[in-house]
Parts: sequence; structure tokens; C-alpha cells
Amino acid sequence: MAIRPVFIPSSLEDTFVKEIPIEFTWYSGLSKVQAQKSIVSLHTEAAKKNIWPILEISSKSVSHLGISLSAFNLMLEVALPSQERKLSVECAYQGSKVFASGGPYTDLYYVSSRDAKVDERLRSSGHFVKYSFFGEDFPCQPVTAFYDWLYLQALSQNTSLSEQLFEFQGFSDIAFNPAKSLNCQARAAALFVALARYKHLEQVLADKNYYLALVSGREVKIKDQQLLLDLQ
Repeated sequence: MAIRPVFIPSSLEDTFVKEIPIEFTWYSGLSKVQAQKSIVSLHTEAAKKNIWPILEISSKSVSHLGISLSAFNLMLEVALPSQERKLSVECAYQGSKVFASGGPYTDLYYVSSRDAKVDERLRSSGHFVKYSFFGEDFPCQPVTAFYDWLYLQALSQNTSLSEQLFEFQGFSDIAFNPAKSLNCQARAAALFVALARYKHLEQVLADKNYYLALVSGREVKIKDQQLLLDLQ
């Protein structure tokens, strides 16, 4: 057995996303087939709590939509003075980390998502300081704010995908373990839906400071010492 969260756009404006822990049968193994068995089990147990339908957002999803919405696959366009750049959410996140002894390693913007995630420099450059995305700095608090902001921006650019999110009651990511990491694409998707419902989305996408102030006021806070988990 295992416990994983399902993320639901909240009916309470001050939380935005509810995280519901679900106990289910875990099928061990690294294969996609085993992961998909675990996903089915997770969704079956969640349905017993009246959470349905659920979209699994990961490369292991049984849904093409869920695979496309994985941070490894979801693309973000950045307009620069000379040209437009297109990179995955994962590459944007990893390549924007700034450490005491190095970074941001912007060359990671242009490698595969998997290579960006495992780049050794991300673990050997000292303590984490902040994010810097094409010259724009983001603070390290709230701890999931920058990742979520990238994901929200990418969703807004990929409307054929993001419009389908409103068909689901909840979102999952079978690879996300709250005990080992902080950022989660399923939670970011739920946040997108909640912000849209409460008419915050347009201003969030246009104004970084408004967004940071908004998410800083959420009831659910993540302890400062957990920050290191996401950087491993």
C-alpha cells in the first residue's frame, strides 16, 4: 500500500488547492505498465471518496492529455527582444536555479528535460539562492511559486490542452511523493483551474508581484527546511 495526494481546485478562495491523501495499492517496478496499474488503483480509491474524474499528469499517464501536460513535455514560449525561445517547463525550471557557487545554468534551457533534471551542477554548486529566468529574478519563497508560475504561463499558451482541465474534478501525479519533493505538476494544474474560477488568472499571468502576493496568502504553508528536498 501507498499514499499519494490527489489535488482538487478548492472551493475556498484562500487555499486555492486541496490536497487529499489517498491510500491505494502500489505496484512496484520501474516499468510504465506497473506505474499505470498504480494510477488505476489510486483513481479507483479516490472515486470511493467521490473524487472523479481524475487526470493523471505525468509521462506515465494512460491519457495523451496527461502525457502532454507533463512538465517534461509542456512547452513554454518566451519572447525576447531578438527572437522567441521555446523550452519545456522542466528545462525552464532547472535552468533558472541560482546557487551560491554557480547558476543560472541557462544552457539547460536547450537540452532534453531529462538531461536538465539530472545535471550534476544542480547538486554541486552550493546552497540554493533564488531563481533567475531570462534576467528576471524570483524569490525562493513561497517554495513552489516559481515552478507553479512557469506551469501556469505554459498552460495559458497551450489553450487546446488547458481548456480540457475543467473537465476533471482532480489531478494526480503518480511519481510525486510529498516526503521527497515539493513541486508537482498536478497541483499546478489544479491551481490553474482555481485561479480561473475565481477570476484571478488573467492578472496572475500579467503581474508577477500580484501572483506572489496572492499565493503567499494561502493557508497551506510548506516548511522552510523542506526546500532542500526539491533541489536534490
